[in-house]
Amino acid sequence: MNARAQRYTIDGPAGKLEIALEMPDPSRRGAGESAEASPAGPVGLAFVAHPHPLFHGTMDNKVAQTLARTFAQLGYVAARLNFRGVGESEGEHDRGHGEQDDLLALIEHVRAMPGHRDLPFALAGFSFGAFVASSVGATLRARDDAAQRMVLVGTPAGRWQVPDVPADTLVIHGEQDETIPLTDVFDWARPQELPVVVIPGGEHFFHGKLHILKQVIVEDWRV
Repeated sequence: MNARAQRYTIDGPAGKLEIALEMPDPSRRGAGESAEASPAGPVGLAFVAHPHPLFHGTMDNKVAQTLARTFAQLGYVAARLNFRGVGESEGEHDRGHGEQDDLLALIEHVRAMPGHRDLPFALAGFSFGAFVASSVGATLRARDDAAQRMVLVGTPAGRWQVPDVPADTLVIHGEQDETIPLTDVFDWARPQELPVVVIPGGEHFFHGKLHILKQVIVEDWRV
């Protein structure tokens, strides 16, 4: 957690939800943009979902933190949460159903902050969190409230009913993922004609590859 991060609890659907907000990096700059030309305020909001709670997944997972810090570098207010039953969040694990409600509660809370309502928002998730984020994305699209874009890392295709996603979704997977085989992700992506970015040598938790994960997102981020 850096100096621009805030950590506190909010009211959620199953009790208190522990959240963390990462403030935009004031020295950020986009492709071809000087630091002096960067806007003063956030360019958007980003919501990051963490891996499976029953396998020690929390919002402090290194991949989830990397996603949040990457979005902060890109100028977003990056928000994470501990799903119900994790950390200071109350309630019990709900097999991905209640966790979608938790993420929706975080989104509602952050978007209600002063100056945030009209900002575009992105959704991101790692592993189980990719399932939750993509499912929430589908729910919001059905409400005509679509995310600006999504980033799914270690997408658990074959283990969870991951919905179809928009064509501009950034899907990143490790070549040597021992938890979610790359072939399962291809089977999910193929009918959608959805590109998958493969990190050579990467395994499920991207040990030693987090800098590449960040680089892929920053270089690909066009909205």
